[in-house]
Amino acid sequence: MEDVEDLREYMFKEIDIIQDIIKRMAFNSFLIKGWAVTLVVVALLLKGIESQVWIAFIPLLVFWFLDAYFLWQERMYRKLYEWVINNRLKTSDYLLDMNAYRFKSEVQSRLRIMFSITLGWFYGSIAILILIYSVFLLLA
Repeated sequence: MEDVEDLREYMFKEIDIIQDIIKRMAFNSFLIKGWAVTLVVVALLLKGIESQVWIAFIPLLVFWFLDAYFLWQERMYRKLYEWVINNRLKTSDYLLDMNAYRFKSEVQSRLRIMFSITLGWFYGSIAILILIYSVFLLLA
């Protein structure tokens, strides 16, 4: 009986740690989106540089990849969370092991996540707006 109680305590601690990690990943994603928009706008406001539109794509692509990377990691930690919920009271394997990379094969690739609905629409719409802005620059 004590073993189950000990495992229950470990399970609650692991859940707290994993939830904090997931919150941090979500906050990183939020910050990355803000920085992406800010740096794209700054790049588009550069005056006197003919390639300002192409420069705007650099932060867009970099932050798009970073956002996909953090979402990829968040999904692995969600798999770890599910594993702890389903298995902790049955076994002490991987006790307090926060290495979520063992679930790498169970989540989509970073490239697929980059073009998921949420990230694809967000960063894709920014890319379309950059292209529209470049057309207006060419016509002006």
